[in-house]
This record gives sequence, structure tokens and C-alpha cells, in this order.
Amino acid sequence: MERESRYLEYKESVTRSFLKTISAYANYSGGKVIFGVTDNYKIVGIEHLKESCEQIETMINDNINPAPDYSMQVNSDNTICVTVNEGLYKPYLYKNKAYKRNDSETIEVDRFEFNRLVMEGLNQTFEKQDTKIKNLSFHTLEEELISKLNIHDLNNDILKTLDLMTSDGHYNKAAELLADHNDMPGIEMVKFGTDINVIKEHLSLKGISILTQFSHSMDQYRRYYQYEKIEGVNRETVSLIPENAFREAVANALIHREWDIAEDIRVLMFDDHIEIISPGGLPNGISTQEYLNGQISLLRNPIIGNVFFRLNYIEKFGTGIRRINAAYQYSLLKPEYSIYENSIKVLLPVIDNNLLNLNDDQKEIIRILGNSRVLSRKQISEESGFNRDKTIRTLNELIRKNIVKKAGSTKAAKYSIL
Repeated sequence: MERESRYLEYKESVTRSFLKTISAYANYSGGKVIFGVTDNYKIVGIEHLKESCEQIETMINDNINPAPDYSMQVNSDNTICVTVNEGLYKPYLYKNKAYKRNDSETIEVDRFEFNRLVMEGLNQTFEKQDTKIKNLSFHTLEEELISKLNIHDLNNDILKTLDLMTSDGHYNKAAELLADHNDMPGIEMVKFGTDINVIKEHLSLKGISILTQFSHSMDQYRRYYQYEKIEGVNRETVSLIPENAFREAVANALIHREWDIAEDIRVLMFDDHIEIISPGGLPNGISTQEYLNGQISLLRNPIIGNVFFRLNYIEKFGTGIRRINAAYQYSLLKPEYSIYENSIKVLLPVIDNNLLNLNDDQKEIIRILGNSRVLSRKQISEESGFNRDKTIRTLNELIRKNIVKKAGSTKAAKYSIL
């Protein structure tokens, strides 16, 4: 049988312990509780099915508040399956406590999670809450809007249009984040030397607009990972790490992080890579695979996201991961994504030095052979559109550069990245 997971729990008999899991499923993404299965996944069934179904229904209705959205069915193997849907009126409490699933365990939520559930139940995000600061200035935001959107000045009507001010003239948390000065977390940037014990520079970006934080982050990136290359009369900017990738990663961290966590975004800069660590895991309702594939974009902070979109800091919602990956399509080393319950880490490696001077044909072969693919010459020709001679010539050039390897006899040869 399928093992227990975040979305599935087995119970051998009907006891009150399943009620915590009902609370968890109603609060987060739903799930199933199947009665009549042991901890070792052995089906033993339930003897008195009708009475047990009535007992389960009574226990849920009497103990979970508000009433969750669920259904129940009796299976042919005499097990009972209770399917719980994620609810709209959070938090769903059992004995005045809210619960969530941590893999196959059910645990009580902490104070921060409880507050988020309350806000979700009120259909209100953190950034929509009123700020306690009454006098905010927006010189940085105004300059950006004048430059990008050709407005004359930043007035209350525009602030309301951007959803930074309520109809009765109160600023929200999103406005505080975009204000010139605030009391919110920021970005900590550290440039290391040969190892983590050697710190070349530590830059703390706090108490300032997230627009300024974003700008200073880009300046710091350019300082350490870009240089000018002069050949004859031509001057070229060389990026050791793709600028688009770093830009998207930092913008994503600012847009998608949990701002009610009093932790800073951390940007750790090493000689061979950069790590961007953002507080808060994935938004509720999106899986790790959906996040990595860029299939679904659930904005945790839609007001901030809208401002970044209007200012062209991001191109389109939900394309961040795909744009980061696209920046590395001709690189042997690829970005890495680590998803944790309370944080997300994006690792951006330095592009392989021996790939910086490849021509377009060679880059296309590298792109095709990416993700550890092993292909024949014919398959490479078909995907690239190159004729036989051009494919062989380009492959041989990459073999001489020690980038591609060839295995097998001439007719049955397979090619892959070294």
C-alpha cells in the first residue's frame, strides 16, 4: 500500500486521535484518513461499518470548529475513507488548537502559522494589513514610477490604484515595505573569500525601501561577478553568473518571502556560486514540482508583485524559475533549488569558464545534451536541425575542448557531456 504522507493517514480503529489530522487537512491542502489499516499498512477493515461511519461523523461535527468540508465512503475491503477538502473559513480548530501535517506526522501550528491561518480565513494577506506607521515617504518609489511609467508625481490616487492605501487613507504593510524607511526585515549580503571563515564584505540592507534593497543587491552582484573585457576597440561586459538569473532570484525572494518572519533574506556570495535564501517555504497549494516547473504562480505578496511587474523588475508572473534556468541553458553547471518547510534556497553557479567562448553551434549542442542526456549523432542532428557534416564537426570541436565525450563504435556512437 501507499505509505503515509502529508496527504494520507491510516488508522486501525476509530479513536479521537484522527481529529487533529482532520484539522490539519482542513487548514492545509486537504487529505485522506483511511480507517481499518494498521501502522504496518496491513488492511484489517472495520467490523461495524455503519456504526463506525456515524461515530466518525459525530466526532468531526462535534469537535472541529468551524465544520470542515469532508466526505466519507466505505470501500470494498471494509475500510472507511474520509476525504477532507481544504476549507475557506480557517483556522479549523480541534480543542481550540490548529494543526498541520509535517510529512506523515500531525503537529500543532506555531503562533506565526496560526496568525496566517486567521488572515487566510479573512481573505487577507500580511501585506494588506494596516501599518502602525502613519507618516511614510516614497521618494524612491516616486522616482521609479516617474521614470518607468511617465507619471508626473506620486499622489494618493496612484497609491490607492497600486493598492498601497485603503479608501480611508490608511497605509498597509506593502506600502511600508516600499517606503523610503521602514521597520521590516531586509537583505543580508556576505562576500566570502577562500572559505566561510574569510569574509571580504558584509552589507546589511535594512530599514530601507525594498526597491533600494533590490538596486543595491544588483550593484553588489555586478561588483563581484561582472568585469569588462577589451578586445581591440571593443569593450564587452562578461558575467560570471548570468545577470538575469541573479535578478530573478532576488526579485522572487522579495515577492514570495514570508514578511511576518523576522528574518532577513540572505545572499551568500562565493567565488564559484551565489546562494539566495528566502524565509518561508512554498505558498500553500503549490507542490515542489509545480514550483520547479514554473507551472503555477501563487503570489504570496500580490501587491508587491504587481509593483515589481509595473516597474519591469520582473517580466511576467510565474516565469522566474524558467527564466533562471534559461540563463543557464548553455552551461554545464545548472542552478540548484532546495525547498524546505520554512525557507527556499536558490544556488546559482558560476558559468563554466571553458564555455564562455563557444560559438552558437557549439552552444546549441550543449543545450541539447543538457540534463545528462546521452544521444546519437542522428538524434542530435534532428533536434538541432544541423546536417550530418555540421553535427559531426561541431561534436568533434567539443570533444577536443574536453566538454563532450563519445562512447561506442562509429556507427553506434553516443554523445554526452563530460
